[in-house]
Amino acid sequence: MLVLTALWCCAFTGIHAQVVTVSNNLLYDGFLTPNLRVGLRLAPHWSLGMTAGYRPWPLDDTATRKLRHVLLSPSVRYWTDSVNVHHFFGANVIYSHYNVGGIKFPFGLYKSVRNERRQGDLVALGIFYGYSWPLGRFFNLEAMIGAAIGYTSYDRFECVHCGQMLGHEKKLFGMPQAALNIVYNIPGRPAKMLPAEEEPVVVVPPVEEPQPEPFEPIVRAVPDFTGRAGQLQKDNPVLAHVSQYKPYDRTRILRRDKDALYVHFPLAKSILHTEFRDNRSVMERIVDITRQIMADTASSVKIIQIIGLASIEGPIAGNEKLGTDRALALQHYVQDQLQIPDSLFDTVGGGEAWAEFRDQLSECVTTEPQHSEELQQAISIIDGESNADVREQKLRRMNGGRTWQYIKEHILSDQRNSGYIRIYYDYVPDQAAKVINQASELLTSDCTDCHHEALRLLLTVRDDERALNALGVAYWLCGQQQQALESFRQAAARGNADAEENLRRIEKATR
Repeated sequence: MLVLTALWCCAFTGIHAQVVTVSNNLLYDGFLTPNLRVGLRLAPHWSLGMTAGYRPWPLDDTATRKLRHVLLSPSVRYWTDSVNVHHFFGANVIYSHYNVGGIKFPFGLYKSVRNERRQGDLVALGIFYGYSWPLGRFFNLEAMIGAAIGYTSYDRFECVHCGQMLGHEKKLFGMPQAALNIVYNIPGRPAKMLPAEEEPVVVVPPVEEPQPEPFEPIVRAVPDFTGRAGQLQKDNPVLAHVSQYKPYDRTRILRRDKDALYVHFPLAKSILHTEFRDNRSVMERIVDITRQIMADTASSVKIIQIIGLASIEGPIAGNEKLGTDRALALQHYVQDQLQIPDSLFDTVGGGEAWAEFRDQLSECVTTEPQHSEELQQAISIIDGESNADVREQKLRRMNGGRTWQYIKEHILSDQRNSGYIRIYYDYVPDQAAKVINQASELLTSDCTDCHHEALRLLLTVRDDERALNALGVAYWLCGQQQQALESFRQAAARGNADAEENLRRIEKATR
């Protein structure tokens, strides 16, 4: 029977790659019963199988225990995803001819054969559930459990080794089913070569008919999932990953960073007024972004950087304190709204904003041509005088004070603010994206083994929808077209543009 089953397997191995499986039930082996199951995939979700087992021992009829039998069991399986992967349900028919006596089965089953022998036939109908784990390119491990109900007809004998018959009986019975199968997936065989003396017939298509384009799949790397912080960053440039954080130094021109947020203060004041200019909307935005990230489990706030600045007007000592007080006012406002420790803040007093002021003058030289000459003189004073107090006095006296008046009205007003506000975050490493991208890189090579390794990797993250397009490419390159189409369709249904394009290219290549 084992030979017949193997021949049945060989009859179908040419259908296409990995449609045939051969497996052995390790639990059945534990009862010293050689066994073999051959499976054949009919469709992405359906497969047929035949199990055969034969136990000839003991060969001596004088033995005190006897458990000879032959078993045949055809079955059908429904796979919830794709064949040989994950969950399956099934039904089977069981036939056995048996000769059993003197056996103590586990769990108190079939007590009547402990002290007598029974020889007969049984037929049963069973159902089962199983789960399959991929172990590599060609191997799987399956676990299965189920139950069966059937009918048996047998002769009863007085003892295991004697031939005196006690009678003949027929009855219905129930039995459990269990299996732990090691499965080998048989790869497809290459097409047969024509005999040397035969020349293959080559049909040349008409020149005017275009040849179908070969299918070249699209597979790209996927971005890390950066949690709620990463999602918010798309619409809030004030957010940045902690790797972009830079400590403040006074040569840095903050106004060029268009992603920062600014809160403004009245002249010479460090009290934060929410009704002053657009302070309310800015503060609500900062608090809301911070609150959402703090509530997330995949990302976290690492640093809130606040740099307080003051304009160049007035004594240096007073402006140093004013810049620090403005930065602290903003920090305390955020802490009043949210429970954030001081350790998360990088709060710096930037003092007089000379770098910002000089950058504004340079910009006005080109945008205000009527004042360009005097503004260029002001830049020369800033570059040539190292003492900030003396520098300010020289600026005030330029052109009888007219240049200074222009600077106060058009430039210095925007320097009376808390300066620079950025929120830096971190996130939990995205292991699934790492696996998908590693597999995607393997799929871009011409190495067949690399394609199978990519498929193995992608099966470990198949529940992540980002893997579906790459999984479709892996299936296709490994010769499993039906599974490839199913994965592409699932990805396309979730809005994956690459999967949609892959489906279009397949349709065009197979016309």
